[in-house]
Amino acid sequence: MIDARYALEAIAVMAVITVLLRALPFLGTGWLRRFPLIVQLGGFLPPAIMTLLLVHTLRSGMADNPGGAWQELAAAALAIGLQWRLRQPLVSILGATALYMAFRNML
Repeated sequence: MIDARYALEAIAVMAVITVLLRALPFLGTGWLRRFPLIVQLGGFLPPAIMTLLLVHTLRSGMADNPGGAWQELAAAALAIGLQWRLRQPLVSILGATALYMAFRNML
């Protein structure tokens, strides 16, 4: 059996490493902005990744939903509309997810 102190120390070390790895891109932004390719990728990649996630979600959701694709398409339309209008990814994701879950739980 693992000693409680050892387990807590291991969890603490993992937490510190995780926080440092997630903070590293933010700490290096000043240095990274000197490279034009990084700046160009910073403008292109977020919308591209969101599009890929949306397409993947639509494809897998349509296959799993016996009621048809209208629920996924309505949620996707809401996500696209909110993102286009507000430019807030979190609001777009939360709004579309809430709509989709409401549809799935009603039917």
